[in-house]
Amino acid sequence: MINENQVKGKLKEIGGKIQEEFGDAIDSPTQEAKGKATKVEGKVQKTAGDVQQNVEENLDDAARRPH
Repeated sequence: MINENQVKGKLKEIGGKIQEEFGDAIDSPTQEAKGKATKVEGKVQKTAGDVQQNVEENLDDAARRPH
């Protein structure tokens, strides 16, 4: 199941990409850099969400195994 960090991270990544492209279109290195930073922040947050999901799935699997 998808968790909050995965969703928020992906949305932040998309927003950063849009900001980066906008900065490029208006020839603004500052906006481009801010967009790249936001995109990276989103990727990190999404990765954290992926790790969280993996841990939760592994814990659920371990809990279901007979002892």
